[in-house]
Amino acid sequence: MSFLLPKLTCKKEVDQAIKSVAEKVLVLRFGRDDDAVCLQLDDILAKTAHDLSKMAVIYLVDVNNVPVYTQYFDISYIPSTVFFFNGQHMKVDYGSPDHTKFVGSFKTKQDFIDLIEVIYRGAMRGKLIVRSPIDPNNIPKYDLLYQGI
Repeated sequence: MSFLLPKLTCKKEVDQAIKSVAEKVLVLRFGRDDDAVCLQLDDILAKTAHDLSKMAVIYLVDVNNVPVYTQYFDISYIPSTVFFFNGQHMKVDYGSPDHTKFVGSFKTKQDFIDLIEVIYRGAMRGKLIVRSPIDPNNIPKYDLLYQGI
């Protein structure tokens, strides 16, 4: 399903998307097109893209094409989904130590829709961090890897 969503292929395109998407949540899915979990997530993103078109813009980013952002967001697990609003990085409290990105795939389309709505409403009120509406049982658990320490 990754062919249904637009791709950003270099750092310049990612920078441009972050700067130019206004009054909507920018969703950047970092991963690979040939990874099974990424394809599962892409399916959910593609099915919800039209429903969320007034609130969000979704792009796929290959981790191999933008190593600067892969390192900046400490993407050690794929897929990882990062959110922006008006050029500002939006953080979400998932009940895990990492608030900068969502790691793994969403269990249901409704989980993703609910998350985008919460981020959008929080961002419109000027918040930079929001609490995740997703059931904690539906959030993938992982151990943080601190590289280079």
